[in-house]
Amino acid sequence: MTDNAHMESWNKSLKSDMYHRREFSSDRELYRAIKAYVYFYNNERLHSSLGYRTPSEYVAQCS
Repeated sequence: MTDNAHMESWNKSLKSDMYHRREFSSDRELYRAIKAYVYFYNNERLHSSLGYRTPSEYVAQCS
């Protein structure tokens, strides 16, 4: 059995950061909000597990 902790953590972040207490008038609006959140998550949101860097910064430093 494979542990899915990383994906569960991402889903929790998505829900708590942008989804809870918000209504979407269409599937298109929801799609745009998720797309914007993915960008935010990877390029602006600091992650304590990455030394308070964004995933993009962390990947750039590793390569």
